[in-house]
Amino acid sequence: MTEWGGVVMSSDEEREDAQLLAGTRRELWRRLAVGQSEGRAPSMVGAVVRDGRPVWLGLRGAVDGAVPHGDVQYRIGSLTKTFVAVLVMRLRDEGLLDLADPVGKHLKDTPVPDATIAQLLAHSAGLAAEARGPWWERTPGRLRPGPADLFGERPRRHPAGRRHHYSNPGYALLGALVERLRDGAHWGEVLRREVLEPLGMTRTTLDPVAPHAAGWAVHPWADVLLPEPAEDTGLMAPAGQLWSTATDLCRWAAFLSRGEERVLDASSVAEMRTPAVPAEGDWSTGYGLGMQLLRTDDGRVLAGHTGSMPGFLASLWVGADPRTDEGIAGLALANCTSGPAISGIAADLVRIVAEREPRIPAPWRPLAGPLDEELLALTGPWYWGASPYLLRLRADRELELGPASGGGRSSRFRPATDGSWTGLDGYYAGETLRAVRAGDGSVSHLDLGTFVFTRAPYGPSAPVPGGVDEGGWRTEG
Repeated sequence: MTEWGGVVMSSDEEREDAQLLAGTRRELWRRLAVGQSEGRAPSMVGAVVRDGRPVWLGLRGAVDGAVPHGDVQYRIGSLTKTFVAVLVMRLRDEGLLDLADPVGKHLKDTPVPDATIAQLLAHSAGLAAEARGPWWERTPGRLRPGPADLFGERPRRHPAGRRHHYSNPGYALLGALVERLRDGAHWGEVLRREVLEPLGMTRTTLDPVAPHAAGWAVHPWADVLLPEPAEDTGLMAPAGQLWSTATDLCRWAAFLSRGEERVLDASSVAEMRTPAVPAEGDWSTGYGLGMQLLRTDDGRVLAGHTGSMPGFLASLWVGADPRTDEGIAGLALANCTSGPAISGIAADLVRIVAEREPRIPAPWRPLAGPLDEELLALTGPWYWGASPYLLRLRADRELELGPASGGGRSSRFRPATDGSWTGLDGYYAGETLRAVRAGDGSVSHLDLGTFVFTRAPYGPSAPVPGGVDEGGWRTEG
């Protein structure tokens, strides 16, 4: 058996993993095997991370005549965009830019100076999908020596901010933005210094470093292969240049799930996972700030990215909804241009673990520290008009407000320094909750973004906007 980060690996010869149940391991292995076989990939690697730790690695097929391992590099294509987005968010958190800034404020000679940085991150600037000139993924980057060479006569195909339209050249501009604000340092060097080294990702590089897989095209009607080129894409590199490994991408998945203070804190990473533009079509997919969003058939919300370059496919998904996230991430890598449904394979790895080994809840314990009697007095039933709600006290003085029964608007609230609370999620995310006091100091009502919650449904003395009928409740209409 082969050890990988404390995990025993699964491959054609090795199918044991001490950290997951045998049935789970077999189902994960079967999903990877079916994906590689039906997708006709020369090799495929899959991995699962739970609570920041790798718990399963699956290896299938061959690289250079041998079963691949967790440190074999594959080109990860547009997964590169998640790395570039983190660099941009770091600049934002340092105060060097605002996401609402037009890119022309920081970059000269761009054909779309009014596109905002947030729009570039979310592919909502309306820019062309691909770079001008020959197929950029298969041709040398020297064919596009400057930003103006990335766009043709019509760089914008849609009104800015109106819809999601995926743009690879938009990320080339973001890479140039990073270089401009990092005093001319190459974005790849900035990435290595500021992100990869702190996270221990020593096998993620701009160019392939042995051992690495070769990229192949598989003939659609025959089981034969054709080598694919691996060009340095130059200015377009921020859109899809990176090579990485399953081991490194497990570290990346852990980071995209929970952040890392040395790189980007959890709140900024969560912002990246939040929808930034209206989703297209059936609303099963969306886009945040540098991260794709996926709503699975069973209602799970995932964030991450897919990637494709000539000869390679990649996908990585992490939980994106704190209400359903079980701390599981899945990834899959293959060295073929097309064939395997790589996004579905990675998502299925998450689903299999979530279904077969759902999270065991932490043991209930009473709140730590001294009890705040005033906070405790706020808990219990409140009424929005005639609709009953319940307010609960959670750890760290957080509150949770939601309907007493059935569906409806519910949110968690974090305490602010001024005695109010700020909504964390749901309809009331970002809204302010206040306990309004009467002249005698008692709590009169709750004010939530101008909505009034009272202790009795339309109580005659309650400060309900519009007033309460003096006749009160009655038995006849």
